[in-house]
Order: sequence, then structure tokens, then C-alpha cells
Amino acid sequence: MTAVKEATLHQRILSDIEGSIVSGDWPPGHRIPFEVDLAEHYDCSRMTVNKVLTQLAKAGLIERRKRSGSFVTQPQAQSAVLEIHDIKAEVLSLNLTYSYGLIRCSKRKRRADDLRRLEVPTAASVLEIVCIHHAGRKPFCLEQRLISLAAVPEAAEVDFSRVAPGQWLINQVPWSTAEHMIRAMPASADDAEALEIASGTACLVIERRTWSGAGPITHVRLIYPGDRHALVARFAPEQSRPSN
Repeated sequence: MTAVKEATLHQRILSDIEGSIVSGDWPPGHRIPFEVDLAEHYDCSRMTVNKVLTQLAKAGLIERRKRSGSFVTQPQAQSAVLEIHDIKAEVLSLNLTYSYGLIRCSKRKRRADDLRRLEVPTAASVLEIVCIHHAGRKPFCLEQRLISLAAVPEAAEVDFSRVAPGQWLINQVPWSTAEHMIRAMPASADDAEALEIASGTACLVIERRTWSGAGPITHVRLIYPGDRHALVARFAPEQSRPSN
């Protein structure tokens, strides 16, 4: 086999396997065909296949287990604790296809049980949005959001079946202060159904409130299955104060 042909086959096999993983056709846990079977299918040497699988393992797309074979890994997103991040960017960073679906969106008056989430007057109107973000063919994050229509009246006219509320707010509404609360909790029956996991499954929950000079903007609760997300904080030692 010439070097050019081997390089072309290497890229073809890599693209085929990567495409099956990214599209969700081969979900996490799926066993990749054995080297000997791939070599026969592509009419190439096992060495060529081995190089492809090694490259995919280094990229974190598959896991190679001795005497068991190679398996599609469960990707785990990482987000910075103190950043307001875009969920679509998180998914794309995992080399997975992103999709979004609106579950419900309704305008209503602020209820008493909303007060902890969004400190607006009782008579104030809010927009309540529940939506789901997918990575490949699997639910990645359930988003539950309240938007203050006093602070962002134009949100009432937005078609959130076409654009995710977080993405729209980041692009359209300046904010001055944000607060994060992070906790672990079991998935409720409704949340588990939306995320396609068992009720009671451990989830990572990020709650965030943001404000502008005009007051509270939004509260969002982001619910991730616990094995699919990690939070990262990077910091440095406090600089020593100069002596007087």
C-alpha cells in the first residue's frame, strides 16, 4: 500500500467513525467494530485501523479496553464556575451536534413561590421558559428560566422556539452582576422524563441570577445529568500587599 493511499484510507476511516459518534448513531457505550473487522471492511492493514483508533482515543471520543475492544466514551462538558457560558458552545466543544427544543413558554404574573428566584414586585409580569438542549441524540441540559419583563420587555416578542433564551439574552441584554449557586440533587419525575434518565438520578444543578442597573433580569436553573458535566474553577494566589 502506497503512503498516499494509506493516508487517504486513514482519513476516510477516521471521518466515518467520527461521523457515527458525532451524529449520535454510535451513542456512548457503543462498541466500535474490532480492528480485524474494520481492516476487512476497508480492505486495509490492521496497522492503519490501529492508528485511527489511537487518534480517536487521544481525542477522547473512544476508550480502548484491553481484551474488550474500543467503546464510545461518555463526553463530559466542563464549564467555568464564574462564567456565563453558552450551552451550544459547550456541546460543540465536545465534537457533538447541538440541537434545542422549547418545551413551554408563557407570560404570567409573578407568583409568591417565584420570589426566591426573581425578586420583582408581586404584580410584575415574567416570562417562564422551559427548554431542552441536546448533544447528539441525547438530552444534555434542561433549562428552566424566568425573565423579568419589566427589565427586558422585548423578550415577550421573541420566538423562543427558534432561539435559546440564554443565547438571546447574552447577545441582547447587558448585565452588571451575576450570582451562581451550585448543588447536587436527584432528578424529579418531570425533570427525569425531559432528560431521559431514571427518576432520582443524581444531577448537577446550576442556578444563576443576573442583574442590571434597572434591577433583576433573569433567573435560570440548568439541570445536567451528573455524569455529563463538570465545573472548573481556575484561580491564582492572592498577591501579597506591598508593605507601608
